[in-house]
Amino acid sequence: MGPGRAAYGSMGAVNVQPVADPLAIAALDAERHVAAGGWDQPPRLFALVRTADLLAREPHLREQMGTSDLAEGALSAIEQEGLPATSSLETLLGRLAWPPEVDGCAFAIERMVVPPDAERDLPERPEAAVDHLAAHPDRQDVRLLVAVLRDGTSICLLRQRAHDSDDAVATGRDIAPGLVAALQATFED
Repeated sequence: MGPGRAAYGSMGAVNVQPVADPLAIAALDAERHVAAGGWDQPPRLFALVRTADLLAREPHLREQMGTSDLAEGALSAIEQEGLPATSSLETLLGRLAWPPEVDGCAFAIERMVVPPDAERDLPERPEAAVDHLAAHPDRQDVRLLVAVLRDGTSICLLRQRAHDSDDAVATGRDIAPGLVAALQATFED
């Protein structure tokens, strides 16, 4: 699939359609970058900046970009390496703050999804509860990437390990409302 194209759908039906939304294109590019590294990765964080502003500051980067990267309003995802190790997503996101040059961010994290009934009668110890859920026969491993802009615009992408293909990535605005809100809070003064 070439630049500017994306897979839309949910867990079964997939339609390939052109994407004109700069946030969706940047999110898809970041998700594919993360996917290229395989599964069982730590969380990954990206700053989203207007490509035109980036090239004004770093003109030598123009050589590395394709024509779709240079489209009006295009966003570039810049990975933020060296995230502090923490056991709490809330703690990690609570420490984030962005300079004015950053227009948005994208965050990728892997999760385990189980049916609601699997959460009944869990062991009290957190480690035992995780082990119990991990052994559930209907467990699904997923990677979620949420991207937000300062203006509140957001998009969520979901890739299942069992259907690990670029054309099987589900997209939507409300897949992970809690994570969308937490990322948007990183832009509040």
